[in-house]
Amino acid sequence: MRLLSRLAPVALCAATLFNPAFAAEDTAADEQMLRAIYTAALTSSPAYGHLRELTTKYPGRLSGSKNLEGAVLWGEAVLQATGAGRTELQLVMVPHWERGAPESVRYFTKQFVGIVPLKAVALGGSVPTPAGGLTAPVVELQTLDALKTTDVKGKIVFFNRPMDPAAVVPGPAYGGAGDQRSKGPAEAVKYGAVGVLVRSLTHARDDFPHTGNTSYPPDGPRIPAAALSTVAADNLSAALKLDPALTVEMKINSRWLEDAPSHNVIGELKGSASPEKIIVIGGHLDSWDIAPGAHDDGTGIVQSIEVLRLLKAVGYQPRHTIRVVLFTNEENGLRGGAAYSTAAKARNEIHVLAIETDTGGFQPRGFNLGNPAGDAHLKAARWLKLFEPYGIYYFQKGSGGADVGPLLAHGTTVAGLQPDSQRYFDIHHTVEDSLDKVNKRELELGAAAMASLVYLVDQHGL
Repeated sequence: MRLLSRLAPVALCAATLFNPAFAAEDTAADEQMLRAIYTAALTSSPAYGHLRELTTKYPGRLSGSKNLEGAVLWGEAVLQATGAGRTELQLVMVPHWERGAPESVRYFTKQFVGIVPLKAVALGGSVPTPAGGLTAPVVELQTLDALKTTDVKGKIVFFNRPMDPAAVVPGPAYGGAGDQRSKGPAEAVKYGAVGVLVRSLTHARDDFPHTGNTSYPPDGPRIPAAALSTVAADNLSAALKLDPALTVEMKINSRWLEDAPSHNVIGELKGSASPEKIIVIGGHLDSWDIAPGAHDDGTGIVQSIEVLRLLKAVGYQPRHTIRVVLFTNEENGLRGGAAYSTAAKARNEIHVLAIETDTGGFQPRGFNLGNPAGDAHLKAARWLKLFEPYGIYYFQKGSGGADVGPLLAHGTTVAGLQPDSQRYFDIHHTVEDSLDKVNKRELELGAAAMASLVYLVDQHGL
């Protein structure tokens, strides 16, 4: 998942909520349909079972891996069994990076306790260290700008800026600290650094390091990089205060391979009135190699499939074509979303709405929406009274999600499901992103919320 920042919920005035232009909508019929959708989700959903199967059979679904390709075939089979009238495997060439043998990071200090291991994982895309490891002095920094005024030549740079604890919504805090991971290694090498360590992007204090992608210029130098758990980062910071001359040894065994074939998985229900117009629901099928990928983004995958099932379960015949897309390669390339957007443009497809769910399977609270005019969230606000009984309290301005975002340039309205995100970054990109962290009812409520929005847009437009 890529999450930069989320705007605070937009205040919606009574004039917006009770616009006479929307008075013709049959509120009673809509209330009945939403009630039917939520009942079907909470009483007969196979979504949690699907998630169990996906994360058990195909954990660590990183691009280029056998588990991702197994998940592609699994996704197609589940869509077919759910009743998709048409399925398609859309070819996408994806980057192929492998972690190799487990990493090792430890520091050496003569003054105090000797050799101390630190919990760490290589950042996605990192180059390996020499076979015998890399040992160098360490300098601790809080910002990328500090590279300009600090001597880091021949040293390992340790970026230790925490996520802002004052941020009530964790997403902006994640985005605010994320440059250390995404850009830190590429910037540090410009000033002569030989390696990078990064504090994990989480508010939690524990010993589970969080991986995630880092990027280098195509033709520029590259240095190895790893993320430390927050406990390890605090320990290293404290040790440096006591012994500024300590050294760190890093061992990373990663490698890059040639791009590999993968696929976006597509399944759809053909519309009855305007089949040439499409409503997309999707999540991303890949996950980081160390993660079972339950919340990121297994929940989004099974919720998207569940939207299709729910519409069929309540006997609803959509006016527009409803298309589920299980995107590939969101985590370390975004090529699935780009390939889908390119193909849609080449086919002159008309997308009415594209919803992505990629912020975890927790209790849904609202939606973010974006369109070229910038008013999609205001238009959707007329449905707040319908959603409030189910815990959906806001529509805010946004850009959907990373995979559907490219469709915005085509004039499409994009949206993203917004769950309660307080626990999300505790497990994000870690070995802890497992099935036991997912609440079955919260998962089902998220699917019902998306199915309800799809129904309302299909019926009334946006």
